[in-house]
Amino acid sequence: MSNDSKMTLNLLLLGRTQSGKSASGNTLLGSIDFASRLSLRSVTTSCLLGRSCHISGLARRSGGQLTVQVQVLDTPGYPHSSLSKGQVCQEVKSALAQHFGEKGLHLALLVLRADVPLCDEEDDHTTQLVQELLGPKWKDYTAILFTHADRVEKAKFNTEEYLDTASDTLLRLIESVQQKYIFIDNHATILKEENLRALRKIMAFLKQNNYQTIVFR
Repeated sequence: MSNDSKMTLNLLLLGRTQSGKSASGNTLLGSIDFASRLSLRSVTTSCLLGRSCHISGLARRSGGQLTVQVQVLDTPGYPHSSLSKGQVCQEVKSALAQHFGEKGLHLALLVLRADVPLCDEEDDHTTQLVQELLGPKWKDYTAILFTHADRVEKAKFNTEEYLDTASDTLLRLIESVQQKYIFIDNHATILKEENLRALRKIMAFLKQNNYQTIVFR
């Protein structure tokens, strides 16, 4: 199999405590790699890398099918119940250099709960962290991942109708990342279908960006 037909997809998860980052990582990997549970304090205290098996049929490149291995870097939430912003930022920077290094990051996924309004203060926390980690081109390499998509469905909204009700703060954030967003139901009955649907959308984002990466040294 030639190198043109193989690809490693490097993803970073960022977001608040209890936003569903780790559960989303498990959905994207198609396996249970990250601890995820209901808690009154932050569950994730250090970065952890998970890898999927090799997946075929997600996308085509150079006229042939791509075989993709997904790597997901799960991170401590911010604000965190026991870590400062500086500690979270340093932990993530070190993990990015260790795990992705010169091969680079394809996409950071900013994880937000679909059933919780985004306020100005929260937006400031999250976007400042992303900017500090990824630098001035952060908008090109960031997408929004909405968790708890089942709540949207139960409210009898489709995603477009849901976003029509969004706050100006959220709409500005979506616009800033060039309308790159995904809805995920981490409690879906058939998680394999949810996994493939999300990954196909991520691959479409990468194609728009010519599969470029941000390199960390």
